[in-house]
Amino acid sequence: MSGVEKSWGLLLRAAALCSALLFAGVAHAAAEFTETPFFAKAVAAKELPPVVERVPLSPRVIDMRALGKTPGKHGGSLKLLMGDQRDIRMMTIYGYTRLMTYNEKLEIVPDVLEKLDVEDGRIFTLHLRKGHRWSDGHPFTAEDFRYYWEDVANNKRLSASGPPLALVPGGKAPKFEIIDQETVRYTWETPNPLFVPALADAQPTYIYMPSHYLRQFHQKYAKPDDLAALVKASRLRDWGAMHERMARQYRPENPDLPTLDAWRNRTTPPAEQFLFERNPYYHRVDSEGRQLPYIDSVRLSLGSTALIPAKVGGGESDLQARYLRFDNYTFLKDAEKRNGQKVRLWDRSQGAYVAIYPNLNTTDETFRTLMRDVRFRRAFSLGINRHDINNVIFFGLGREAQNTVLPESPLYKEAYDKAYTRYDPAEANRLLDEIGLTKRDLEGTRLLPDGRKLEILIESSGDSTEETDVLELLHSDFEKLGIRILNRSLQLDILRKRIRSGQTVMSVSIGIDNAVPTSENPPDALAPTEESQFQWSMWGQYVETNGMTGQKIDMPEVAELDRLRREWRQSKTSEERRAIWEKMLTINADQLFSIGIVNDVPQPVVVTNRLRNVPEKGLYGFQPSAFFGIYMPDTFWFADAAAN
Repeated sequence: MSGVEKSWGLLLRAAALCSALLFAGVAHAAAEFTETPFFAKAVAAKELPPVVERVPLSPRVIDMRALGKTPGKHGGSLKLLMGDQRDIRMMTIYGYTRLMTYNEKLEIVPDVLEKLDVEDGRIFTLHLRKGHRWSDGHPFTAEDFRYYWEDVANNKRLSASGPPLALVPGGKAPKFEIIDQETVRYTWETPNPLFVPALADAQPTYIYMPSHYLRQFHQKYAKPDDLAALVKASRLRDWGAMHERMARQYRPENPDLPTLDAWRNRTTPPAEQFLFERNPYYHRVDSEGRQLPYIDSVRLSLGSTALIPAKVGGGESDLQARYLRFDNYTFLKDAEKRNGQKVRLWDRSQGAYVAIYPNLNTTDETFRTLMRDVRFRRAFSLGINRHDINNVIFFGLGREAQNTVLPESPLYKEAYDKAYTRYDPAEANRLLDEIGLTKRDLEGTRLLPDGRKLEILIESSGDSTEETDVLELLHSDFEKLGIRILNRSLQLDILRKRIRSGQTVMSVSIGIDNAVPTSENPPDALAPTEESQFQWSMWGQYVETNGMTGQKIDMPEVAELDRLRREWRQSKTSEERRAIWEKMLTINADQLFSIGIVNDVPQPVVVTNRLRNVPEKGLYGFQPSAFFGIYMPDTFWFADAAAN
């Protein structure tokens, strides 16, 4: 057996064991299903088949007690507050229905898929659940994968840049095969470690589409006159634009689009409130034969994000974390007794709640030289009194740490966390002197080699009051180093443009998005991969566009990170991938390409007292937990479900 077979074998055996204990499938003959009251009338009127015919032959069975949950009751409507229409994508994220999903142990296990076979790290055979259906009752089969691959991903009008990166590692597409109605296979010439994590992402790589529905909008299948009429009615420029709008799975704006998710949108935008109702053909059931989700519907009410904390404190949401900040905590705690709700504090899964990003691609030559000098970045980090910031702004509840992986990650090492985090202004001053910044003006501010004062404008998006408060506290810290700190808040899109153009010297933002990775996750956040990265936007753009735009990496330590990232993409075993992660984390800790201040700042999560199975503690973040997703909101239920 090859190394890669051992690696994926261990992963899949772990998934299989987990499935056997927690999510084991059962045949219909061995199961008794309870009809969902929400559909009882439709079933009685023969408008819907009974539940035994709606779920797959081998559904995903969730053993509540094994997960520390209690079996629930059907019924009720969950109220959520969101900022604008685009936020309906949160239903796709929270619902977290994927071909493969992360569980609470951060293992990737089958969900929509019944199982996944992997050979040599490059041959992936996907087994669907027999009898699985889309929300409109149409069979979910291999044809839905073929339609996506042949008619969407490889159609120049619908995918101008070709298939997504997870399907074309190194620019090479796989061989796609239909084995039978419930089995498809992807074969690459070389290992593709990106593939499985991409299927489990909070924003997944969709490799299937409801072909039976979407053919009516596709030039290859629709009659020309019918298609022209649809395009005219849609008021879009052509059939491709119409197909794209009607096919969005991640942002489910089209109520007619069949879905595999737990809840389906029933509201046509624009609207001030969106109603999502339970999917009658959902593939998960509990171990007592109840089809999930327990909750019948979810209502998303849209409004000003600035008013959401006040509305939550007024009892207008049953489950809320989005648009709540740590500085809302005291107000929300005061509102607990009035509204029958509790404020829980979850751990944020970001590498830093606040981090400083030196722009290594700034167009100011003097500052660019300074930002690229590791001694300056280390001096900057040593000059930050993190302990004071933590106590003054975060009541001592944060962790004083760099922007790196958290202790919950199997890749965590204290050396990454604590690198250059001690408050040591003497050592910081020594490093600045060593660089040659010894001249000062009459006020004690150091002078740059070109004679300018060492004044650093740190720019932020202004979305977080904590970021502004942190920058205010940094002023006095850096006066002791002979550095003057200024800060300016900008709109996020303006800030991004300034960083990309090289006008920004330093910025402040949150840390790496997924700070609880395993070696199976791509280490893209640790190297230049996209232009949205604040510390090396132009290098990221160069990598992202395969050298078409941006700037070629010309800093040895960063070039090494890029080399390691590419090596990970060719890796065959978990052991290889872990070694690469450790090297990249070590380089980032030593070089401080971003400078973390605090992480693990708690995220307020407000839960109505009527809602059950919501964890007291959890990881809150986009990756890998999909915010609430890995805790299975389809298993949440109302204690007063019948009345609600």
